Amino acid sequence: MIITGDDSEYIAFVKARLRDQFLMTDLGPLRYFLGIEVSSTSDGFYISQEKYIQDLLVRAPLGDERSAETPMELNVKLQLTDGDPLPDPTRYRHLVGSLVYLAVTRPDISYPVHILSQFVSAPTSVHYSHLLRVLRYLRGTITRRLLFPHSSSLQLQCYSDATWASDPSDRRSLSTYCVFLGGSLIAWKTKKQTAVSRSSVEAELRAMALLTADMT
Repeated sequence: MIITGDDSEYIAFVKARLRDQFLMTDLGPLRYFLGIEVSSTSDGFYISQEKYIQDLLVRAPLGDERSAETPMELNVKLQLTDGDPLPDPTRYRHLVGSLVYLAVTRPDISYPVHILSQFVSAPTSVHYSHLLRVLRYLRGTITRRLLFPHSSSLQLQCYSDATWASDPSDRRSLSTYCVFLGGSLIAWKTKKQTAVSRSSVEAELRAMALLTADMT
């Protein structure tokens, strides 16, 4: 359980009442929770999953020490029929599932994870090679963290984008957005659009509509 707030006396009161009712241990300031690391500095709070990535790389058979500059090549359009089917898709599914959870603190892999997760039912050798590229990218950027600064405005800033007809199988576009509260990145999403957009402008408008609806 995480208890947070700006009134330290009331937090102490809540913990005392909980101890009266339940057997519990106070672990002190938040540092690690469900694979998420939290560190407090004079700048603010940093959130990361460095240990989670280290454990993930140990389980992944990369076979070399290379890293990648980007999580996915530019303009890649993967299809179900690319490459040969994997004889055992279990490892692919396990790694993609781990990456989905890692995207909680790593918005930079949100797009490739969304793409790769579409092939978990029948992954191929090509899909697996792109998955390994994401892991090599994480190896080279393992120390990246999200910063939530102490001093920041409460103004919302929202950005949306779309990739028009990016899925070659059904010609549907992808919507993506990110939301800042002052200087803090608080929300992001990549999602396939529900209908086929007939132009890039229409795809952009659908992405903007998704963002507006979610923020509302």
